[in-house]
Amino acid sequence: MVTPQDIKTWIEAGLPDSTVEIDGDGHHFEAVIVSAAFAGKTMVEQHQLVYGALGDRMKAEIHALSMRTLTPEQWEQARGSRA
Repeated sequence: MVTPQDIKTWIEAGLPDSTVEIDGDGHHFEAVIVSAAFAGKTMVEQHQLVYGALGDRMKAEIHALSMRTLTPEQWEQARGSRA
């Protein structure tokens, strides 16, 4: 069974500059992914980068993944608004 740590490792390997937080139950996962690679890209393009990092695992091993993708600047703004 796939663990949140597995997905975190795979995404970070495919997007080396990323910070990843994953939660899930082995079938359904939620991710927050922060990467400078997302700068200037649409949400669809950002998600495509994540899917590319996961490769064929999205077809077989990962059944459901919802994600929030942010640039480091967006992440800092989001964290600052929570303080």
